[in-house]
Order: sequence, then C-alpha cells, then structure tokens
Amino acid sequence: MQFIVAHQWEIFITIEILSVISLLIFGFLRYVLNKQRLSLLAIISFLVLLLIEALLGILIYQETKEISTFQIIIVLFVVYACTFGIFDFLKLDRWMRKTVGKWRRVELLTDKDYAILQRQKDPKYVAKKYRLTSTIHLFVFLVGQSILWFYGTGSFNEMLNFLTDLSWIEAGTAEQSPYANEVAYSMGMIWTLVFVVDLIYSWSFTIFPGKQKK
Repeated sequence: MQFIVAHQWEIFITIEILSVISLLIFGFLRYVLNKQRLSLLAIISFLVLLLIEALLGILIYQETKEISTFQIIIVLFVVYACTFGIFDFLKLDRWMRKTVGKWRRVELLTDKDYAILQRQKDPKYVAKKYRLTSTIHLFVFLVGQSILWFYGTGSFNEMLNFLTDLSWIEAGTAEQSPYANEVAYSMGMIWTLVFVVDLIYSWSFTIFPGKQKK
C-alpha cells in the first residue's frame, strides 16, 4: 500500500494514458474498420480503467485519511465521465460517423441520428436539454459540496451555521470556512463559480428561447 501512495501520480498518469489508448483503439475499430461490436471491447476497457481510478482514489484516502489534490482530480474525472462526458461522447460519436462517412462516401448515420441532429436545432429542445444538464449539475454540486463541508466540519449543525452565516466567504481563508484545508477550499470556491456560470448559461436558453448553441 505504501508503494501505491508513494507512486499515486505515476499510477494515475499511466491509467490515463491507457484510457486514451483505449479510446483511440475504439475510434480505429469503429470508424476506420467499421467493427461495431469489437469496438465495444475498447469502451469496456475504458470503463474498467475508470473504475480502477475511482478505487485508487478511495484506497489513497483510506490510507492518508485526508482530502488532497489527487483525490479531487480523480473525483472530477470520474464525475465528468459519468455525467456530461456521456453526452459529449455521444455527440462526438455522431460527428465522427458523419465526417468519416463523407470521407469514405458511405452512410454511417442512422435515421435516428438525423432525427437527433434535426431536433438539436429546435430552440425548445435545446432549452429543455440545458435545463436537464443544469439540474444534474445542481445535484452533483450539492452532493459534492456537502461531502467537502462535512469533512471540514464533522457535524450537520456546524454545516448549518456556515450556511446561515456567510461571513466566511468575505474572510477568504480556509481556516474560517467549512472546508478542511486549502485544497478543499480552492476546489469548493472554484466549483461554486463554475456552477453559477453554468447555471446562468444553461437557463439563458429558456429565458431567451431563440438562442441557439453554435
């Protein structure tokens, strides 16, 4: 276990390299060789590597008993892959099949794909989609911040005090905040800023229905 803790970054980077290789193999099998079923093995290997990353973060936390930059980065990778990463992957997959199809002069998109592409031009659908993604982000944000706050406070009552008295925000220090250390504090504040910006952007499609994503 000491070996894993001492070489956590090297292990993490190795897993990330293997993950990228898995995605490249997936793309080669799916878009160049047109081996749809075989390409699923590459995706499965990517998911297995993602699971190993999550387990690595848990093992490091159990050994050190503290939240560090390493755990936060792993959480970000895993949360993104399990939420917005899915939508981005599906969008990229359609774009790749459309592009490769034109290059090979074959039709790789299905009627369902064309229906989705056409639907994405509908302002009402776009607004609904961004409301959904912002709701998912809200849920993940609340759960993630609750974990960080509980780790830094240790009790619900203390968390409630910080929630009702926001003077700690003006103080601008980890010591006076509900976060356990500087790493958690920086993570929490940056995430809050990103969340607010994402919330405003996502709901702008509902407030201004004519707006289209370029």
